[in-house]
Formats: sequence, structure tokens, C-alpha cells
Amino acid sequence: MSGETLEGYLKRALLSRVYDVARETALELAPRLSARLGGQVWLKREDEQPVFSFKIRGAYNKMSRLSPEARSRGVIAASAGNHAQGVALSARHLGCRAVIVMPRTTPSIKVDAVRGLGGDVDLHGDDYDTAARHALKRASAEGLTYVHPYDDPDVIAGQATVGVEMLRQHTGKLDAIFVAVGGGGLIAGVGAVVKSLRPDIKVIAVEPEDSAAMTESLRRGERVTLERVGRFADGVAVRCPGEETFRIARQVVDACVVVSNDAICAAIKDAFEDRRAVLEPAGALALAGLKSYAETHGPGVYAAIACGANLNFDSLRHVSERAEIGERREVILAVTIPEQPGSFRRFCGVLGARPVTEFNYRYGGGSDARVFVGVKVDDSGPVQAALRTAGYAVVDLTDNEMAKLHVRHMVGGRADAADERLVAFEFPERSGALVDFLEAMHHPWNISLFHYRNHGSDVGRVLAGIQVPSDDGAEFAAFLERLGYASAEVTDDPACRMFLR
Repeated sequence: MSGETLEGYLKRALLSRVYDVARETALELAPRLSARLGGQVWLKREDEQPVFSFKIRGAYNKMSRLSPEARSRGVIAASAGNHAQGVALSARHLGCRAVIVMPRTTPSIKVDAVRGLGGDVDLHGDDYDTAARHALKRASAEGLTYVHPYDDPDVIAGQATVGVEMLRQHTGKLDAIFVAVGGGGLIAGVGAVVKSLRPDIKVIAVEPEDSAAMTESLRRGERVTLERVGRFADGVAVRCPGEETFRIARQVVDACVVVSNDAICAAIKDAFEDRRAVLEPAGALALAGLKSYAETHGPGVYAAIACGANLNFDSLRHVSERAEIGERREVILAVTIPEQPGSFRRFCGVLGARPVTEFNYRYGGGSDARVFVGVKVDDSGPVQAALRTAGYAVVDLTDNEMAKLHVRHMVGGRADAADERLVAFEFPERSGALVDFLEAMHHPWNISLFHYRNHGSDVGRVLAGIQVPSDDGAEFAAFLERLGYASAEVTDDPACRMFLR
């Protein structure tokens, strides 16, 4: 890598030609959120770029500096979407060929967008790492220039132009800039500019809790490779930060904030309500981090980079489901009530005028009934206290992932299935994944439960009940290993125990 100084990256950014294809985006006040948090919240609208993401800046800066000979041979990149579109548009502008290797799990909206820009799409593998290895092999075999999505000095310098614009657009007091982090190209570039010109401004890295590679790397003082990453915010689903981006991040990052997927959903809603922007999960990540930081550090003058809007439409269902929970405006409860006439009326009387968002119940015999209920609240404490005072047993499932992903859609499915083991799987969202699962499970175990719901991601989440005699434990473990899908046994998860078993 280059070992370039921060000032060197500032110079590279100032001499960049990104505006041949990119545009200077607005820095806009978010008035509703500002009022709610008690300070000022500014959004850098990189979602308004021609490819709806900041990635066009780094891709074009890299490709515009290639020699005529290199351009004539063409370029290749591996990406699940935003970088791919940036490379494809840059290639069209520069008149060169662009091969884009994309995982087979990439949402069709992103594949179609790349093809629409003239990119030659090669669908390969089920994840970014596999696609990247294939792209590097093709680059070597065909003489193509590999355009890295983040770990390249020219790419970093292109992303740094975001920081140049922000400092020119907001010359007054600015306490912190919040930046979404995947591989680290954006925070390296923006951080280098900010610390060169306005070192008083904090640079805050924001990552999802299931993909926090940069946070862990900075904590340990060395690059860390995560065993796996979450796919909800697929634009930042990177297992290890770049070598050069990590070197710069160690110099410029003042703090890291890690947020939940529910918090990201809430931030998507905030951006829509304030600016009518429909951000993708990675695009709203910095705003989610800003909100979390403001809650713990108090109000200030904060700016978040809204870095992308390539949202798969199917994801909106999941986002809208989780946004209220992410804002702590909805609580999910399991409540045990007597199985007798009049119980529901008395239960609803305790809830009073509070809006009920979900109510699931099915008769199961016995003296008690369990109700799965969602309630809109400002504070979950009073509603839980009221229920307990009325003599009800209450379990708060608001932070229980099994309850939110599966059980809320399956209440009423309890069964007395002998030797049943419940396992949560992540399937690649592609045709044939279920067949692969069934073929791998050649042992005659009975599938007693199977729940799947598409959440608009490149990973399908499945809850399966499999009746496995105790003597088959070792063979079942071998089956899970052989299958190769991410999985976790959830037989004893409290939500599963209460509603499915």
C-alpha cells in the first residue's frame, strides 16, 4: 500500500476528477430529528449520486488514472451492488469494458442496474469473498485491471471528496461526522480530509453489531477477520477492513459506535420522515450511529453521511416491521393469562388505550393461555408494571431475535413432537438451496416444523424443527457441518419454548 500521509490524501482529493461523473451533493438539515435530539442533525445526501451511492467517486477516480493501454484491456470488480454500479458507469463514461463479478445472491435490482449501465455481469458464488477471488483470477488470466471497492489509494482519495464538500458546505461549529464503515474506504478518505483541515471535528465510525470488523480491529490494534458477517446492511458486510484503510483509520477515527439492525430500520424511517429519502440499510447506518451517540453524549451539531439508496423493494416490509422497535416505540410481550371466559376482556382492560400492534393467540388446552402481543409505547416500563400488578406473568421479547423473526408469525404452532430440535438456518437466497438442504439430510429424520419468510435480503432465514433421537446426536452434528449453512440450535430459546413446544 501507499503509506500516503493525511495531507497527501487531501491533495489527491483536491486534484481528483470525480466531477466528470459525480455531483456535489447537498448537506441538508434534518429538522424533525434535530428537534427530537435537541441539537442539529445534518445529512450528507450521497444517496442522490447518479448511481445512488458515494461509490461512484472512488471508482471513477481510480479508473480515470489508468493508462490508455490498461483502459483498452478493461477493468474488473467484485461487488454486491454499489461499487459495481460505480465501476459500470465510470467504464461507460471512459469508453472501456467493465466485468462485474456479483454473488448469485445479489438482489435483482442491483444486477439489473449494473447491466443497464453496460456492465458485463458474471454471477459467481454465494458471497462477496468468493466473488472477489473469482474476479482476481479473471483479472490475472485476461489482463484486466482489478478495481478494489475500498483498499486502494486512488479509491480512498475519490471518497475523500465527500469530506472536502462537507467542510466547505458547513464552515461553522461541527462536533462530529458519522461515517458508515464496511471495508473502510469512505471513513479513511473523509477522515484524512477532516483531520488535515479541521482536527477539532470528531470522526465516528459506525458499524452494525453483526459486522463490526473495524471496531474490533481498532480495539485490538490489528486487523481482525470475522468468521461471518450479517447481511442486512449488505453494503458494509465486510469480514476484514482493508490494509490501507485500517492504517488510516487508526490515525483519524475518534470513536466507534455499533448499532442493531432494528436501530438501522428506525434511522431509515427518520431519513424518510425528514427528507423523504429512502435509504438502504448501509446508507442509514451513519444516522443510526449518530442517534445512538447523541443519546449517550448529549445533543450537538452532528453530521451523518447518507451513503446509499439502493434498497431492494422487498426489504421495505422488514424495515417497516422493525422501525418502531428500533425506536423503542413498540414493545413485544409474551403474557400468560387464565384460560377461562372473560380473560381477554380483562387483559385488554389492563392495556387500556395503548395501541396494540399485534395480538396472537391460539387455544392450546390447559389452565393457562399465552398471548403474543405488540404494544406501541413511549416507555415499556409502565405497561409491563400494569400487567404484573394485575397478576399476569410477563416476558419482554422486544430484543429476542427468534421472537421477531419467526415466532411472531407462527404463534399457534405448538406441538408435542418427540425428540424435536429447533434449528435456525441462514440459507443462500437462491434457487436450489432447499434441495441442497434436503439432499444433505439423507438420514430419515422427520421435519416437524419449517418456517421461512423472505426479508428482502440475500440470506433466507429458516426455522426448522427436526425430530432427532438422542442416540443420533453425533450424526446430527455431522449433518450440520456437512450442510455448510450458518446455523444455531434454538430449542431452548425462551420464545420457542413458550410458543412452539
